[in-house]
Amino acid sequence: MKNRPTYAITSVDHALQLATILQVEGPLTVSEAAERLGVARSTAHRLLSMLSYRDFAMQDGDRRYSAGPVLSLAGRSHSRAALLRTVALPHLVVLTERVAESTNLMVLAGDHVRFLASVEGTQALRVGNREGMVFPAHEASGGALLLADLLPEQFDAIYSDERWLDRLDERPDPKALRREMRRARERGFALNDGRTETGVTAIGRAVRGPDGLAEAAVSISMPRARFSRSVLPQLVAALALTTADIERELAAAVAADEK
Repeated sequence: MKNRPTYAITSVDHALQLATILQVEGPLTVSEAAERLGVARSTAHRLLSMLSYRDFAMQDGDRRYSAGPVLSLAGRSHSRAALLRTVALPHLVVLTERVAESTNLMVLAGDHVRFLASVEGTQALRVGNREGMVFPAHEASGGALLLADLLPEQFDAIYSDERWLDRLDERPDPKALRREMRRARERGFALNDGRTETGVTAIGRAVRGPDGLAEAAVSISMPRARFSRSVLPQLVAALALTTADIERELAAAVAADEK
C-alpha cells in the first residue's frame, strides 16, 4: 500500500502535484494552481517559479504555465485528459457519497494506468488520494478494461519481448492477460484484489467515448477487510450509473467542441 511518508515535505508534494497536473492536463494559471492545491496564490506562484527554473514548467505569453521541456507531452493528450477530468470529477464526488468509498478516474499510458482524479472515501479507514499516481495496467482494476479495447497489434507492441527486455520477470503472461481482458469485457467490470496494493480491493468499469471504445475507467477502492462478494452487485451497479452519466456528458462536450 502507498502510505504518505511520516515526514512528508508538503512543499515537495505540492510541487510534484503541480508537475503532474501540467503534464497530464495542460496549462493553468497561478490562481487555478492555488485552487487545485488549496494554498495561497503567493505559494502557488513560488512553486510554479521553481518548476520553471528547473524546466518542469514554462510561462506562456498569456501568463499561464504549461509543461516545460522535461514534462512536455502532445497537446491533444493534454486537452483530452483535462476534459475527461473536468467531466468526471463531479460524478466521482457523487459516487463516493453513494458508496462511502474512495473513487478514481484513470487512463491508459503505455503499460501503466495514470490516475487523473481521485476522491477519498468518507470513512475513517479508507484508501487515500491516488491522483497523479501510476500503476501497472495489468494489475489495476481499470487496466484490463482499457487494454481490452486495444487493437491486437497495439497490445502486442506493449507486451512484446523487446519492450520488456530488461524486466521480463515483471511482464505478465500475455495469454493469461488476454483471458482476463475477455472476462472483464464480458462482465463489464474488473476486480483487483490486492494486486496493486496489499490490503486494497478495487472494482473498475470502463468509460466509453462516442466511438464506443474505452477512453478511461472509473474505480471504487476500499480496504480489503471491508470488501465481500455480497456487496459486489451493489458496487457494480453504482459504477454503471456513474460511467453512464460520464459518457453522456462527455459525448455532449465532444459534440459541442466539434461545432
